[in-house]
Amino acid sequence: MTVNLLTHTPDPDQVCAYAAHICYSTAPFDASLKGRLLQKVMANGHLSVLEHASFTFDVEGLSRVASHQLVRHRLASYSQQSLRFTTAQPQFVCPSGHDFSSWYDKSYQEYLRLIETGVHEEDARYVLPQATATRIVVTMNARELLHFFELRCCLRAQQEIRGLAWVMLARAREASPLLFEHAGPPCRSGFGCPETTFACPLKSDDVKGAGIR
Repeated sequence: MTVNLLTHTPDPDQVCAYAAHICYSTAPFDASLKGRLLQKVMANGHLSVLEHASFTFDVEGLSRVASHQLVRHRLASYSQQSLRFTTAQPQFVCPSGHDFSSWYDKSYQEYLRLIETGVHEEDARYVLPQATATRIVVTMNARELLHFFELRCCLRAQQEIRGLAWVMLARAREASPLLFEHAGPPCRSGFGCPETTFACPLKSDDVKGAGIR
């Protein structure tokens, strides 16, 4: 899987800090205080100002299993590779600890056979497994990204989308270190874990996504 931050709001930390400033003050904006201002509004839960910054990611090599989970985050925009108009490639994602390659090969050969007999791609794709790799462009504002990281960076999340979330967080933090300084699961943000029935074995900096570059 590859994850690239295609574009983002220029200086997202300052844009959001400025939005927060005009809500509470008539004095001129002092950019040197943006860190303190963001810390204050975020600690108070006044997160609407974070909606002024957006981030667009290009994700390639994600399985359809994980992309179905991703698009459940509705406050976002998505553009995904269509298997109605493109031919699927023999690229599949296998969960760690399993080898389903023989099943993937069989389904892909049947997919090609159907196309050769005149079946359109939009119908032939029904025989492909959900492991089929896809490409998707996703845009979220900073507020929704914080929510996404809170849910999907948690060890409770499925492994593939958890790996995606951690890499998206790393890319977002490079562009906006103040907004995402404490982003991640609630335990990383200093809040109690809401997963009261889930015994988390690891709530530390060792939590990393695997197989991502």
